[in-house]
Amino acid sequence: MIPFDKRRAALDLTQAYSLEVSAKAMPALTDAAPRIAPGSIVSVPYLPGEDDDARLAAARAIRALGFTPMPHLAARRIASHDELESFIQRAVVEVGVEHCFVIAGDPATPKGPFPDSASLIDTGMFERAGIKTVGVGGHPDNHPVMSTDDRWDVLEHKCRSIAMRGMAPLIVTQFVFDADIALSWLETLRERGITYPVRIGVPGPAGIAVLIRYAALCGVGACASMLSKYGVSLGKLLGTAGPDHFVDRLATGLTAAHGQVDLHFFPFGGVVQSVRWLEQYRERVELAR
Repeated sequence: MIPFDKRRAALDLTQAYSLEVSAKAMPALTDAAPRIAPGSIVSVPYLPGEDDDARLAAARAIRALGFTPMPHLAARRIASHDELESFIQRAVVEVGVEHCFVIAGDPATPKGPFPDSASLIDTGMFERAGIKTVGVGGHPDNHPVMSTDDRWDVLEHKCRSIAMRGMAPLIVTQFVFDADIALSWLETLRERGITYPVRIGVPGPAGIAVLIRYAALCGVGACASMLSKYGVSLGKLLGTAGPDHFVDRLATGLTAAHGQVDLHFFPFGGVVQSVRWLEQYRERVELAR
């Protein structure tokens, strides 16, 4: 149970959330749209089975629903400078995109000249096209390639580069099962002088086996002790789990020193299910006041 003096923090934390929705899931977003706050950020992941036309169509649908589209660009999947520039220009001119999110991408060998997300930022194409906010990834848990020190150095470099180019950095983390890990990471982030807004990744309600599978795919720690803090028992793999314990603990632990923190939902169990969970969670907190 959240302490009384922290319930307002829980309500604030679950108010301005963002969502990650693939191009194929636009019908589900349309169904959930009346229950999502206008202007909410909806990011479109760069999936290998979806081309630029599909991603731009998704961004256009997000804009039409009254939300803020944030398409992803995966550096190692982009074949050329022309391909990058074409996508950014089309996103801005055809859709009115002002937010982009840059990642390195999964391939070990880059398809073109971009080995990582920093190389995308360094082209200068985003600010020239009129992009206002560039999102970058944060890794409170771990990273399949980089050490902890390297992760901090890279994050600081990217945020500094974005800000120097006149755009606003936004840090969106991988999803996390252990709120204490997220809180500790936030403390270190602020101690290092990185003051930009953060969105902590949260897995939406889903089957336990589904959550564990996504954790393995994304390199997120999912040991028994960590899952137990999330409210999951490995002995009940046929059940489902929501982020109640995680959000309770995060809201309880957050202070002004953690800076601006919101939530970013990965709706592994479906967009509608995640939005419904958010409504029910807020109702529970309100009733407990």
